[in-house]
Amino acid sequence: MAPAKAESAVERDQRIGLQRIRDFLKVRTSYDVLPLSFRLIIFDTALLVKSSLTILIQNGIVSAPLWDSETSTFAGLLTTFDYINLIQYYWQNPESLNRIDQFKLNSLRDIERAIGVAPLETLSIRPTRPLYEACRSMLESRSRRIPLVDIDDETKRAMIVSVVTQYRILKFVAVNVQETQLLRKPLRILNLGTYKNLETAKMETPVFEVIHQLVNCNISSVPILNSDGVVTNVFEAVDVITLIKGGMYDELNQNVGEALQKRSDDFPGIYTCSIDDRLDTIFDTIRKSRVHRFVVIDEDNRLVGILTLSDILEYILLEGEGDDLKPE
Repeated sequence: MAPAKAESAVERDQRIGLQRIRDFLKVRTSYDVLPLSFRLIIFDTALLVKSSLTILIQNGIVSAPLWDSETSTFAGLLTTFDYINLIQYYWQNPESLNRIDQFKLNSLRDIERAIGVAPLETLSIRPTRPLYEACRSMLESRSRRIPLVDIDDETKRAMIVSVVTQYRILKFVAVNVQETQLLRKPLRILNLGTYKNLETAKMETPVFEVIHQLVNCNISSVPILNSDGVVTNVFEAVDVITLIKGGMYDELNQNVGEALQKRSDDFPGIYTCSIDDRLDTIFDTIRKSRVHRFVVIDEDNRLVGILTLSDILEYILLEGEGDDLKPE
């Protein structure tokens, strides 16, 4: 039997870095991720869908937990894809356009059943549970955020505390775990990200076609390329919210270029990296900037792949999980 291959210094550092991150996530709670001061917007399920859209835009947010006041219970998480489901319903039932403005949030389940899509996200976790559990729950459910729901000591009823996102967790790790600097393997070696069968569009592509791509592939963004394959922008699921504000569903007939001009001035832009960038530099970017994904490009700015926060979270939680018990 051939002797086991000796572990290189880079491999050892990579293993130790991952172990330190997991140890950190197991001793910290979701409460720890929350800032000292924050604002939480909760929607009653009796609220009109149109009103909820206006509130999201006015407050610069893209999701909100739902509360059923009749039963005094947590009722799920409203996300961008719930509005996209409404758009699909409109396309399949154009005669219902006049009724859409009267839809309430509690009618979204009926819409989801009508078009045959997954129901509202109802996943939640107690804020006192280890952060590691929140991360595993998000990965298992393919969710990008998770509401924190506690039980009031006096009333014994559910109480929505906040919502934790993948970005906030990864930034919390980047700020507090120094050993992220040990993750010196490049994306090329890790095979981290998606590099085949990528969905793309052009500035001339109709918005409704891109929405179909988002839905059919269960993705949150589509890179926009020019005729040479150079990345010029990214159309995100959240861009849909801006287009349909005020019930302007006709805006969906525009092309991508026209739609992207309606973005707010504070849009942070797109973040890129190369396939030879290392995970330590990726964490540096997350620590310094509000990042939702990385577009992987070559030296000519042509599209190579997409690296999502879900990819990173899955890697730091699951890669070589059985190696955590090895001596350092």
